Amino acid sequence: MKVLIVPPNSLILFDLVERFGHEPLSVMGALQERIENREIESPPMNITVDDVKKGLKYAGIEVPSGIRGRLAVYGPLIDQAEAAVIMEDAPFMFGCVGCARTNEMMKLLIRKRKIPILELDYPENEDEAKAMVAKLKAFLEGLK
Repeated sequence: MKVLIVPPNSLILFDLVERFGHEPLSVMGALQERIENREIESPPMNITVDDVKKGLKYAGIEVPSGIRGRLAVYGPLIDQAEAAVIMEDAPFMFGCVGCARTNEMMKLLIRKRKIPILELDYPENEDEAKAMVAKLKAFLEGLK
């Protein structure tokens, strides 16, 4: 099953989703195709003017272009997702929190899809980390 991870570049969630037998949908995969299959137009994200226009599908014109540009990449992942794992209250170094508004918009779009969602709090210690992995494992094993 295709499972979207939020923050979208979380290596921890990517690895755990993959280990439990699902396909993680992440920004790394979406950007890999852009880097390998077209010339670099605007590093590091390789966002083109057309991408920003495509982002209008996910956010209105009044939303800043940086958010629309990110949603042009993340939006198709949201559309493909059959389930989602959302990590809440992560520190700034955990995943893509450079644009908090984009992450909030992603969460809204995910919830609108009405797919199975697991929301986890970022663990603060080893016991919480073990409990988080157990919850994630149970959620992923319960997906069909």
